[in-house]
Amino acid sequence: MTLLTKHGETRSAAPPRAGARGSGRGPTGRRKLVGLAFTAPVLAYMAIFQLFPVLYGFYLSFTSYSPLDRGAPRLVGADNYAALLGSADFLKSLRVTAQFVAEVLPFAVGIALGLALLANRKMPGIGLFRAGLFLPRIVPLTAVSLVWLWMYSPDGWFNDLAGSLGLDPRDWLLDEDTALHSVAVMRVWKALGGNMVLFLAGLQAIPVTLYEAAKMDGAGAWARFRHVTLPGLRPVMVYVITINIVYLSQSFAEIFILTGGGPLGSTTTTNYLIYQEAFQNNRFGSASAMAFVLFAAIFAFALVAMRGNGRK
Repeated sequence: MTLLTKHGETRSAAPPRAGARGSGRGPTGRRKLVGLAFTAPVLAYMAIFQLFPVLYGFYLSFTSYSPLDRGAPRLVGADNYAALLGSADFLKSLRVTAQFVAEVLPFAVGIALGLALLANRKMPGIGLFRAGLFLPRIVPLTAVSLVWLWMYSPDGWFNDLAGSLGLDPRDWLLDEDTALHSVAVMRVWKALGGNMVLFLAGLQAIPVTLYEAAKMDGAGAWARFRHVTLPGLRPVMVYVITINIVYLSQSFAEIFILTGGGPLGSTTTTNYLIYQEAFQNNRFGSASAMAFVLFAAIFAFALVAMRGNGRK
């Protein structure tokens, strides 16, 4: 190709170099293709098994659909969401879920922080102590629930303990006044290990020089905890509270095994009610609407917790 100069002369233009911008065949273009090839399976998995079910579930929330029907889902607009506002069972499940989170969260966070402070000390056998505290985290929730089901049984450990204290045995999981509290106690125990490890990592990330400077200024143990430890743990605290709200609001396995939502719906959380609506009543449209209302509630609670704890 020739170019015309300002003096009227002509000269040949150099051919484009290999790998120049826009050619798509240079080293940069090849790296992009290789990167896309490596990420394509993951992107396909997320699109097929995560994004598509969510979008399809959102579509079902505006339909009346039962797997027992021969026809396709029938659009009903926002009727499912409107019906939830007048559903006593759904509103009760939201209250039960909120109560369950409120009972478990303070103890699961507070006790875990105390255990992390103990586990952060340098003493003989501290590794074994940390491993023992973390053990509940790695045991599957289903297995833990089965063990606690026996502990709450009439011949279980809790009634033996009550008898040794001169108290009458109780049906812990069959009494409307104690069922949800009993499940909450188990859930606190299950959550301690994971929360403790997160707090321990946060404690070890705080520079030791801050404690030394505070001690030189005459700060006592409580002052160092208040003005050094807590501010240093704030990001971890926000994460632990947020993730616990998300997990606890979706409680299902422990409810299914320990109480089955009873007695009289006193332990029927929203997630368990979604299961009943979808797989027992075969109303997938209504169940999908419940799921997205629960998602909105979890998102709102988590956002409030993040803003409240991260304000300073």
